[in-house]
Amino acid sequence: MAIAIPAIYRSTVGKKAVMAVTGGVLVTFLITHMLGNLKIFLGAEEFNHYAHWLRTIGEPAVPHRTVLTLLEVLLGVSVVLHMWSAVSLARRARAARPVKYHGKKKSHAHGYAVHTMRYGGVIIAFYVIWHLLDLTFFVVNPKGADATPYERLVADFDPSRWYITVWYVVAVLLVGLHMNHGIWSAFQTLGLRTAGRDKVLRALAGGIAAVVTAGFVAVPVSITFGWVS
Repeated sequence: MAIAIPAIYRSTVGKKAVMAVTGGVLVTFLITHMLGNLKIFLGAEEFNHYAHWLRTIGEPAVPHRTVLTLLEVLLGVSVVLHMWSAVSLARRARAARPVKYHGKKKSHAHGYAVHTMRYGGVIIAFYVIWHLLDLTFFVVNPKGADATPYERLVADFDPSRWYITVWYVVAVLLVGLHMNHGIWSAFQTLGLRTAGRDKVLRALAGGIAAVVTAGFVAVPVSITFGWVS
C-alpha cells in the first residue's frame, strides 16, 4: 500500500482526484467561514461568542484550541496538495505538448479560465498570508491582540482604510472565479458530468461561487460604508 499510493498520485488521474478532494475541503471551509463572518450582522456579542466558540470546541474533553488547530492543519495540507497538484498537472500538460498547435485556435474561454486559475491563485495565496497576519496573528491589524474579534474586524475595514477593503474585495472576487472553475472541474474529474446534467452542474458551480463571494464581500463593504460599526 505504501508503494501504491505514490504511484496513484503520480498519475494524471490521481493528481486530478487529489485536486478535486482538496478543493472540496477548501470549498467546505469557505462556506462555513463565510457563514461565520455573517454573524457580525447579529452584533458584537454574537460575533465574539462565535469567535470564542471556535477556540473552545471539544473542551473540556480536549485542551483549548485543539480542534481548531487540527482543522488549520487539515486546511494547510489541503492547500499545499491542491497547489502542488495544479502545478504538476500544468507542467505535465506543457510537456505533453511542447509545440503549440497551428491548425486549431485555442478558445478564448479556455484561455481565460487558465489565466484566471493561474494568476488568480497566486494573488489568492498572497491574500491568505496577509489575512493570517491580520486576523489570526494580529501583526498587521490596527487593534492588535488586545481587542475583541469584533473590534479587530471593524477596525480592519474602517472607512479610512478603504484600500484594505478594495484589496479584500478584489481577492474575494478572484476566489469566486477560482471556485466556479474549480467546482466545475471537480464535477468533471469525479465523473458527475453528463449531457443531461451539464447545465445544472454549471449553474450549481456558479451559484455556489456567487453566494460565497457575496457573503464574504458583504462584511467589509458594510463596515466601510458604516452599516456595521
